[in-house]
Amino acid sequence: MANIKSAKKRIITSAKRAERNKAIKSGVKTATKKVYAAIEAGDKAVAATALNEAISTIEKAGTKGVYHRCTTSRKVSRLTKAVNKMA
Repeated sequence: MANIKSAKKRIITSAKRAERNKAIKSGVKTATKKVYAAIEAGDKAVAATALNEAISTIEKAGTKGVYHRCTTSRKVSRLTKAVNKMA
């Protein structure tokens, strides 16, 4: 355990951030799974709406600093490509 006050604070702060980041990443994974589930079902309309929600979730994660901007664009690109391949 840390003895210095600033180190104690950093432990608490980093734990809070890790918890927040984990929740955001989990949301991104859930949104991504919904898109792929709609693709597997073959439902184009549901896949399109799920894609819009997933893009929104991924972009928010990118602006909050959970993902790097290149990672967010790669994830969005792969999802969009998968949905467009359905047609």
